[in-house]
Amino acid sequence: MHKYKDLDIWKRAVSLATDIYKATSNFPSEEKYGLVSQLRRCVVSIGSNIAEGSGRNTDKDFNRFLSIAYGSTCELETQLIVATNLKLLPLEESKKLQQEVIELQKMIFTFSKRLKQR
Repeated sequence: MHKYKDLDIWKRAVSLATDIYKATSNFPSEEKYGLVSQLRRCVVSIGSNIAEGSGRNTDKDFNRFLSIAYGSTCELETQLIVATNLKLLPLEESKKLQQEVIELQKMIFTFSKRLKQR
């Protein structure tokens, strides 16, 4: 078992969640139950799955949760593109957030690969 609060991937996921919450705070009120809700639930699930997986008894179980977290990063990336296309998110802010997502994807992939090699 791993202490999730010590994992860089978890810290990065929590940081990204904070950034997404800030970015969506200025979205129009009609998006409260649309993209705002989708983006926020999605980004919170990334760190949550990393935390839950770290508490599992085997690396194989942990990897399953890392796979779910990785899938959520892909979902988040798609939602950011939609928000940008709808002009809800400025292009530069979207690029910055998408780059953060890509970096987190790399970290999750690398960590997962290391777990499989143990």
